Amino acid sequence: MNWYLLHTKPRQEKTALMHLKQQGYVCYLPQLRTERLRRRKLAVVDVPLFSRYLFIRLGQGEKDKSWGPIRSTVGVSQLVRFGERLAHADESLIEMLKAREDAFYSAPERIFNPGDTVQISEGPFSGLDAVYQMPDGEQRALVLIEFLSKPVSLKLDLANLHKVGGETLSWSFMELR
Repeated sequence: MNWYLLHTKPRQEKTALMHLKQQGYVCYLPQLRTERLRRRKLAVVDVPLFSRYLFIRLGQGEKDKSWGPIRSTVGVSQLVRFGERLAHADESLIEMLKAREDAFYSAPERIFNPGDTVQISEGPFSGLDAVYQMPDGEQRALVLIEFLSKPVSLKLDLANLHKVGGETLSWSFMELR
């Protein structure tokens, strides 16, 4: 039995996983818990670690499950190949991914981290860059903007912010006091 790499249709990793498991295949979809804005509300969701890919365990003997139905499974595009050879993964890689997933599963990846540069998308400060400081309740955030040559703290809806590049600034709310 070996682990092989399976390519799925866009955003159908979980659908393919469910249908393959219903057919009796052993599959693994590494996931990452992260924060996302859904309908203007912050939600913690599980997203695939590798977009459009999942692992499937298959054997090559006569008694092993047939490979035939895999391609016609809902959500599946194809088995990944390098020329004529199927892409396979070592058992150690799968075990390492599972161990890391378990270790990081409890703490979701934050949508914004303190010091991130964000841009305000709505309201009177629309278009201004700000520095994200911390969450303030479930749907609001505390940010710093430069107003009249001075850093000023504001409370804004999370839905009105979006990240700008990978830049992190060092202003902090505590320095203003």
